[in-house]
Amino acid sequence: MISWRKHYRQTLIAIGLLLSTSASIYGQDGDPKNGEKLFKANCTACHALDKKLVGPALGGVVERLKKDQNLDIDWFQKWITNNEKLRASGDKYANEVYEANGKAAMQVFEGKLSEKDINDILAYTSNPPAEEPKKDDAKATAATTDQAAPANNTTTSVVIISLLAIAALLVWILVKLRQLVKLGQSDDLAGLNETRVKSFSEIYAKYHYVGKGLIAILALLATYGIWNWIMWIGVYKGYKPEQPIYFSHKIHAGEQKIDCQLCHSSAKYGKVSEIPSMNVCMNCHRTISEYNADHYMEPGKDKAFYDGEIKKIYAATGWDPEKQQYTGKTQPVEWTRIHNMPDFVYFNHAQHVVAGEQAIINSFNKKNPNNKIDVVCKACHGKIDTMNVVQMANDFTMGWCIECHRTTEVDMNNGYNKEYFKNLHDKLKKQYPKDGGKITVDAIGGLECGKCHY
Repeated sequence: MISWRKHYRQTLIAIGLLLSTSASIYGQDGDPKNGEKLFKANCTACHALDKKLVGPALGGVVERLKKDQNLDIDWFQKWITNNEKLRASGDKYANEVYEANGKAAMQVFEGKLSEKDINDILAYTSNPPAEEPKKDDAKATAATTDQAAPANNTTTSVVIISLLAIAALLVWILVKLRQLVKLGQSDDLAGLNETRVKSFSEIYAKYHYVGKGLIAILALLATYGIWNWIMWIGVYKGYKPEQPIYFSHKIHAGEQKIDCQLCHSSAKYGKVSEIPSMNVCMNCHRTISEYNADHYMEPGKDKAFYDGEIKKIYAATGWDPEKQQYTGKTQPVEWTRIHNMPDFVYFNHAQHVVAGEQAIINSFNKKNPNNKIDVVCKACHGKIDTMNVVQMANDFTMGWCIECHRTTEVDMNNGYNKEYFKNLHDKLKKQYPKDGGKITVDAIGGLECGKCHY
């Protein structure tokens, strides 16, 4: 009897330990839905559930490591909280993971993620919530087609009736024309026909002063038209060509709030704003291999389209997303240039982006109170963060530049200008006393030919 009770007690303890261990191992005490939010906020830069990115795939990682390495939740807690400390302690598997992934150290989440947060993330990797069923597009399309069918039939009937009415009207006009021809051939009009002017020369002789005046007016209009056409050669406002790889500034600069100068870094330090190399794209797209922003889809485009464009980036850079390494086989991308200054024009981006940044923004917002900008680039290139396809937003003519120089006030309190124009400041105030001594770009040489043409 005592022996049975002893074994019974041991059995209950074993079952309890098994259940608690199982719950601990598989993260069943975590919240997968909250874990999904935490995973996307903290882990997706380096990890995915179904494939290797910078780090290994994490789908089912708890079960996998329990089976292969006999590691439990406590190990994951230590690893995620501070992997550096765990590796420094001499943990064998922690150092193996570090070596196997190119010694790419994982971020330390000590103080950022609680024990419960980590359990939620692990629960998500073991049991990710099922996606909500999407609307059946085929059924929706069929229903829309069925509803539109009566409307289409009605439209067809209206078109047929209209064509018949037009045909009847044409027949009636032909009949009337035939009657007029017969009337013109009657004897009653013979005398009238003899008095009519029968040639253009007779008309010109009779009204030659009017004719010469009309010819002069036409000559002036033709001259103006030719001059206007010549002046607009090379002006391509609204030009927006298709590019070999589709790139939406609205998604990157607008939706994702990426700074212009992160990609166009030379605009701040050089004469030209270079086209970013594909390696700049790979800074992000090494880990972003598919489009998941379902909240924003352009009309006529779907996830498959965006995923295909990302694959073009991989092909251009020679990136193998499966092996997470470069193959060395690259393909050049032939971008179509949109903004191209003539060879005889000098324009320095750095001078405008750095020295003139605040002055240009202030001037633009003053002239456009209902269309204000927050980035200096938009003054010339338009609201680029709203463009899916980049287009030339302004004329970029000489007159357009001169008008800007005449109306943009120079910030004389700017550290650079204050020092550079130290001796000229008072002189300029006396020379340009209008508007309370405000100094515009034209006052400091903004209209000198040699500034832009050399």
